[in-house]
Amino acid sequence: MLKIILAIIAFVLSFTLVAQNKSEEKAIKNVIETFFDGLHNGDSTLIKTTLHNDIKIQTTYTNDKNQNILKLETKKALLTNIANKKPETIYQEKLLSFDIKIDGNLASVWTPYEFYLNEKFSHCGANSFQLFNNNGNWEIIYLVDMRRRENCKAVNEEK
Repeated sequence: MLKIILAIIAFVLSFTLVAQNKSEEKAIKNVIETFFDGLHNGDSTLIKTTLHNDIKIQTTYTNDKNQNILKLETKKALLTNIANKKPETIYQEKLLSFDIKIDGNLASVWTPYEFYLNEKFSHCGANSFQLFNNNGNWEIIYLVDMRRRENCKAVNEEK
């Protein structure tokens, strides 16, 4: 009888943990989707709600000389660039998937993407987000994106 009771307790606890994890994944995905809603709409105020005060932002790519480049961007510069986006300029970053990993108050999210500028394919790559659960609010603490123009699904489809 004790084994049955322990099995039931274990089942209920594992179900609860899975449900909590799915809830956290949904909250994290919502933060990232909110970030991109702000990007697409040129709404720096909306983006700012997703960012931790001490966020680190970087971009990596390979230049024309085949050198790997890593650029640092400040939070202020990111928000200024978004705020200054012209209304006629259309950004569309299509996230192809979300790979979310959570451990306590730390989450890591990998999002491959295709980027379109004024409805024309520009580049592809991947974003790597690190998020911190700041007492109930998930905030982006680190964002690095990788950009390339080759070996992209959209480029291959156009050929």
